[in-house]
Amino acid sequence: QCMNVFHLAYTVTDLDSARSFYGELLGCQEGRSTDTWVDFNFFGNQLSLHVGEVVKRSKTTSKVDDISVPMPHFGCVLDWNTFHNLADKLKSAGIQFIIEPTIRFKGMPGEQATMFFEDYSGNAIEFKTYRNPSEVFSK
Repeated sequence: QCMNVFHLAYTVTDLDSARSFYGELLGCQEGRSTDTWVDFNFFGNQLSLHVGEVVKRSKTTSKVDDISVPMPHFGCVLDWNTFHNLADKLKSAGIQFIIEPTIRFKGMPGEQATMFFEDYSGNAIEFKTYRNPSEVFSK
């Protein structure tokens, strides 16, 4: 059986804060681990977090719908309700957003809600959702 699961290996400052953020706050199930890395089921994808030097942000002119986005970043496309429930949970937990939950491309193909924030190691994360899920790859 073939599974189409995305794998991302990223660095964090320590595993305790990674477990707190990804496991407790985001609710991701923990998988295998050692004393230097831990895997999480990141909304159906495999996220391997390794202790190391965190990737520094680049200064870019990347704008999406006229809003500067942090680079690099990673994240996940969620369904509409899961996105909004997570946004409410993050707000309640006092997470400071880089970009508050907002709608992009309103009324256009690919209309989406998005939010950016950092994990406890300073990695930029984006979650988004599409008003019409069939438009994820629309032009």
